[in-house]
Amino acid sequence: MTTITYAWAALGGDPARLARLTTVAREGALPARLPVRRLARACVGACALAAAELAARRAGRAEVPGVLVDDGAVATAFHSERVLRVDGRAPTVFAPLSRFWRTADGWVRTHANYPHHRARLLGALGLPADASAEDVAGRLAERSAREAEEAVHGAGGLAVALRTPREWRAHPQAAEVAARPLVERARLDSAPARVLPPPDPAAAVLLPAAGLRVLDLTRVLAGPVATRTLALLGADVLRLDAPWLPELPDQHADTGFGKRSATLDLTAGRDTFEELLRTADVVVTGYRPGALDRFGLAPRALAERHPGLVVAQVSAWGAYGPWGGRRGFDSLVQVATGIAVTEGSADRPGALPAQALDHATGYLLAAAVLRALTEQSYDGGSRLVRLALARTAHWLTTPSTAAEGAPCAASEGAPYAGPDAWLAETDSPLGRLRHARPAVSFTGGPTGWARPAVPWGSDPATWG
Repeated sequence: MTTITYAWAALGGDPARLARLTTVAREGALPARLPVRRLARACVGACALAAAELAARRAGRAEVPGVLVDDGAVATAFHSERVLRVDGRAPTVFAPLSRFWRTADGWVRTHANYPHHRARLLGALGLPADASAEDVAGRLAERSAREAEEAVHGAGGLAVALRTPREWRAHPQAAEVAARPLVERARLDSAPARVLPPPDPAAAVLLPAAGLRVLDLTRVLAGPVATRTLALLGADVLRLDAPWLPELPDQHADTGFGKRSATLDLTAGRDTFEELLRTADVVVTGYRPGALDRFGLAPRALAERHPGLVVAQVSAWGAYGPWGGRRGFDSLVQVATGIAVTEGSADRPGALPAQALDHATGYLLAAAVLRALTEQSYDGGSRLVRLALARTAHWLTTPSTAAEGAPCAASEGAPYAGPDAWLAETDSPLGRLRHARPAVSFTGGPTGWARPAVPWGSDPATWG
């Protein structure tokens, strides 16, 4: 089964729709030992097809618009946080303490981009706040990788021991992940069918998500990629963050296109939050499973208060198993699942050519939301869609679901020579932004975002 066919089937899509999809393959895009290029193409293609399907549904068209997936655009989009320039300045992608470290018996990778994660890492190692990378290296070299993993996790930080693919398959979390579908989909109630108004006949482009309100409660990177995509497709996306947890500026700029950004204390501002929820169509969360349940954000609790919602969730490890409550990021999932061993050398672990698990999962999450909206338009029901980076990693590393094939029209383009042909420049309140163009493309659809990224927390916590 091909990757595009597999992704579309996981979304519950009609296989006949695949005939509307055309791909342009480019050698040199996202080079890796694992089939990253096919993974990326499949996820973007499935998302674009879901967008075209919803556009056709809203316009009352029997035929879905044609979809084009170009490896060049996809590869550039999967590097969006790296190709971004703010007034010519290159972004900071990883902090000095976010890296691989040698341990007494192997390797561990840490994630300390956020100040509170850095503080927890240093605290777990018994180091002061001003400790250097050399200090961290010395402490980790004294411990086993698994010991370091558990100590940092126990302190609320992020560190994962390097595992081979075989070691990961023997882990109980791997068994839980493998037992789940790529895209978990559930109907939560019997809410009536969603009425989607037809598109504005005067509109220059088809915007399948126009008029829909998306509450964005996500953090870097998969969740914000999904909501950035929904914003591209016309949704009114409001990102909410806790006032005491600012997002990293460069990553906020990269994933902020098309959105507004506000801060809100969900406890002190509960009335404001409930008012936002009352008229929301989609709620997207990207925190640890269960972390937001105390605010009434568990899927069934949301559906009971607001029938007809689409609830979309993304996490690192999945909402189940012994690691279901753990924090995680793409780089750490690569280390745990054996990807870093596969992509590395005898001397050092490696990595995928992009944060591919994040981006792939983000596009799949957006696709799942779009398909849920389409299904609601004729079958009703509040909907839950849920994805996990670890489940996407399982797909990438499982040969039976990563085989090549030809479910759609395909052509061979010139080799990928870099991102330049798929970059744009936009003025914004943050400065002049050089950024990746949208990879999601269908006939008559948008070619760019309606608004640029804005400074973190610069908007009121109200719908536009």
